[in-house]
Amino acid sequence: MIKKMLFLSCLIGAIGCETKQQVDYIVYNANVYTVDSTFAQTTGFAVADGKFVALGASDELLKTYEPKEKIDAEGKTIIPGLIDAHCHFYGLGLTQQVVNLRGTKSYQEVLDKVRAFQEERPSNFILGRGWDQNDWEEKVFPTKAALDQLFPDIPVALERVDGHAYLVNQKALDLAGITGDTKVSGGEVVVDVQGKPTGVLVDTPMALVDAVMPRPSLATQIQALKDAEEICFDYGLTTVDDAGLNRSTIELIDSLHQTGDLSIRMYAMVSNNEENLDYYLNKGIVKTDRLNVRSVKVYGDGALGSRGAALKSPYTDQPDHFGAMITPTNEMAALAKRIAASAYQMNTHAIGDSANVVVLRAYDKALQGKPDRRWRVEHAQVITGDDFDYFEKGIIPSVQPTHATSDMYWAGDRLGEQRMPGAYAFKTLQEKAGIVALGTDFPVEKVNPFLTFYAAVARKDLDNYPEGGFQMKDALSREETLKGMTIWAAYSNFEEQEKGSIEIGKFADFVMLSENIMTMPVDSIPYLKAKQVYVNGVQVK
Repeated sequence: MIKKMLFLSCLIGAIGCETKQQVDYIVYNANVYTVDSTFAQTTGFAVADGKFVALGASDELLKTYEPKEKIDAEGKTIIPGLIDAHCHFYGLGLTQQVVNLRGTKSYQEVLDKVRAFQEERPSNFILGRGWDQNDWEEKVFPTKAALDQLFPDIPVALERVDGHAYLVNQKALDLAGITGDTKVSGGEVVVDVQGKPTGVLVDTPMALVDAVMPRPSLATQIQALKDAEEICFDYGLTTVDDAGLNRSTIELIDSLHQTGDLSIRMYAMVSNNEENLDYYLNKGIVKTDRLNVRSVKVYGDGALGSRGAALKSPYTDQPDHFGAMITPTNEMAALAKRIAASAYQMNTHAIGDSANVVVLRAYDKALQGKPDRRWRVEHAQVITGDDFDYFEKGIIPSVQPTHATSDMYWAGDRLGEQRMPGAYAFKTLQEKAGIVALGTDFPVEKVNPFLTFYAAVARKDLDNYPEGGFQMKDALSREETLKGMTIWAAYSNFEEQEKGSIEIGKFADFVMLSENIMTMPVDSIPYLKAKQVYVNGVQVK
């Protein structure tokens, strides 16, 4: 009898003292937007080995699990790690090493910045990026005359903010072998009335200058990647889709991931050239926890700001000009067929309505009988008529809301009244496709994803212009916008099973915000801060 009572006592004790499951930490007292299929909210979650292992009420989590650490969120809002579905991460890093011309209000300010930079950091080839003549009082392309006077013996190449035009001096033209007679399909060497180059190169002729530029050293490349990562983490970005990288840069990123020198997750779009295609299409998908290589970035046309976007009818403010296809129609169709025969996704830059329909038709033909390929149109900026219907066939629009609020001051001048309803039509695209993947296109635009959110929802600039918002029929709701920056972006990358929402089994990538992005006054959203940022369960900010 005594033995039975002793056994029973031990059994009850064992049940009462059952060991709790150990986890790395529990986040509690939070306002968590999971962005799961029901857009559920909760107050806490547990993380172990870099993944979410439990979600629920804070008190229940603390009863059930034994954390090594407890993190009191103090009621703050937590969202999944933000994904920038279209950016130039490596390009952002490289711009930290050159003259920053973003926000310049005149050509003279550009010249002053270049002169000051060269005095501070002398170089035998001066590089800069960020000028935009649309921000100047005189909204016309600059010419090289002043650059020639300042730097007669040092080549200078200054990239426009959109990456689709250079301003170069005579020394750079001479090195590249460019004259007034130089003709390159898919772009333009702008000339004056005498037929001499003005120094502005639009789209494809830029490659002639690229060929004579000094290559950045390995140390510079690594520093560029680290600089870009620091900037992105500061804003709560945990995954970035770099829209166009060569094999050497992709392999450098992979090596830095493996050594732990780079933590940000990367969806790398392979730049469309023969060397890259021959290697990656034959190799197949390259996938690690932090790197995903399974897409090709193609350029359909140029940019609207530099009048390189390909339009069906002439520019309203330049009646003899249609823009140009960078990848001609026949080449686009052949390329789509080649990529469709591989496991790779095709992600094509298309701004003008002519470029968009060329891309959409090529996709439609190449993807016959090939479901769930998730091919993307990057920008999908100007679309007309029934061309929107192609997005009902599984094609994903990848758009950048701040392009609308940057371009709204002059886009009507380029496109005219009839084409504007189909421009920056994010809601229309979302309704046709079911989703939109949202990004910034940085460093063309600012990195800050909260500006993306604000532009998508409010469609205004930071001065509250225009009153009532820009073409508000195509504004997105807050829920749609958050999905576009998380789960829909993950889906567009074939990564929705591992990220994009706070769910059990997914990577513990999340952001703690300074305020509730879903309920705060809309005009305050641009000033929102990412207070804490986690990747794979590790705090990176």
